[in-house]
Parts: sequence; C-alpha cells; structure tokens
Amino acid sequence: MKLVTFSTGEKPKIGIVRNDVIHPIEQLAPDAPAEMIDLIAEWDRLSARLSSAEAEAPIALADARLLPPILKPGKILAIGLNYRDHIEEVGMDVPTEQLWFCKQPTAANGPFAPVELPRVAESLDYEVELVVVIGKRGRHIARDDARNHVFGYAVGNDFTARDWQFKTSQWVLGKSFDTHAPFGPWILSADEIEDPHTLDIRCTVNGELRQSSNTRHLLFDIWTQIEHLSEVMTLEPGDLIFSGTPGGVGMGYAPPKFLSVGDQVRCEIEQIGAIENLIVAEAT
Repeated sequence: MKLVTFSTGEKPKIGIVRNDVIHPIEQLAPDAPAEMIDLIAEWDRLSARLSSAEAEAPIALADARLLPPILKPGKILAIGLNYRDHIEEVGMDVPTEQLWFCKQPTAANGPFAPVELPRVAESLDYEVELVVVIGKRGRHIARDDARNHVFGYAVGNDFTARDWQFKTSQWVLGKSFDTHAPFGPWILSADEIEDPHTLDIRCTVNGELRQSSNTRHLLFDIWTQIEHLSEVMTLEPGDLIFSGTPGGVGMGYAPPKFLSVGDQVRCEIEQIGAIENLIVAEAT
C-alpha cells in the first residue's frame, strides 16, 4: 500500500493511494487515528480492513498537496559514508563502524515542497537516499528480526549545508536546517518490497543525472543498521532511517556543484517513486 499525508486546503489528513486516487482513512475506518505516526502504531489492528476498502468520496491525487508522510517524526537518523563510491569521491577512509548523525524533526519536508537555501549557508548539497520507516517498537533487535520492525520505505533527500557540516566534527547542524529532509511521495508498505537491497536509486539536478546506483552497494545493509541503532536506543513507530547516499554529490565534483536558488532536484528509487524539490531563498 501507498500511504500519504495530504491536504486539499483544510487540515492534513491521511490516506491510501490506489490508481492515482486517494482514499481517505477517515472514510475507510472512522475509528482510525488521524495522524500517520499513530496509524503506524495501530497498523496490526487496522491493516486488514484498509487493504481493500474503497472510500465513498475518493480524491484525485492531482487535486491534493502531498505533505511529509509523517509530519513530525520522533527521530530522523541518518548514516554517513555508506556507499563506497561516495566514500572515494570525498576522499575519506572506508569506515569500520557505522557513522550516525541526526537530522532534527523540524527538517522534515514534503516530497514536492520548496527547500530553502539558508541565508547563513553557501554550500547546499543533495543526497538521494532510501528512507526506512520503523513500524514496530524495539530495543536490541537481532539482525534476523530487523525486517519485522520495518513498516515501509520512502524516497528521501538528505540536503546538507556543507559549510556548516564541516565547521566542527559534529554534523548535526549542517544536516538539520529547516526543510532539509524532504521524503515521500508516500510510504510504500514493506510487503511491497521483497528485498530493499536491489533497488535502483538516482538523483538529477535540472535534468542532469548526478547520482545513479543501486541499494545493493550499501556498505552496511538496512538490517545491520537497525540492529546497530537498537543497541543504543529504542526504535519507535514512525522513526525514519536515511540509509546512505551513493556517489555523485555536489561536493564530489571538481569544482563542486552546489545548489542555487531555482535549481530543481529530483530523487527516484525503483518501485517506490520520486520526489522533486525546488531550491528557494530562505523566507524572511
């Protein structure tokens, strides 16, 4: 299933997309939660009812504005240096341990919403990533059980202000500007993806292909990521994992190809879909 958070002018709602039509959850199951993060937590109770139900008054996908599938995730966790070609282009050593940082929940952004070039930053970069959405709470999750804790997948872009990222050894500020974590266009439920490590992944800027790879090239795969993270913290429904970006980022070019106001950045992942964001000046 493709699950979305959307708006048609009023407050945000959640729905299921089938054949370019949104079936609002409130019509399919009146007792269902009104927000995606709560729906994920109650998915076992509701999934059978929602799997084939059709709304009495569906909404054309083209008539709705898609919002971040989860409006304010509890955690946005992201791994660095997780494709070998990306490691090579930035001239760093292949890590022997997973390198994690956080993007703040206020960075969450819609799949087709504008992304701001911060007034205090100059080196805005793109990073297409497969986003993993946690569906089941857990701590000390065994690798072999990790799949059972995944609710679904989305396309994400880990926008990064490189000048802020490398001001210090800590990357959080450079990764956490408002609007810098667009994802979507929906959450594709995990049962739709047999193996998340076989997906083509690409990014274009103004139609120019910049990144092109496959998730089979992840240095640390998704199950290993979940196992490792859960040794430290409890993973909860609606938490996001940005699983790494392949080579071709702007800072990897000579000279670098950083983003400017007016650029269009499109990220695509096989089977899931695409998101596209226009770079705009930070609102004053």
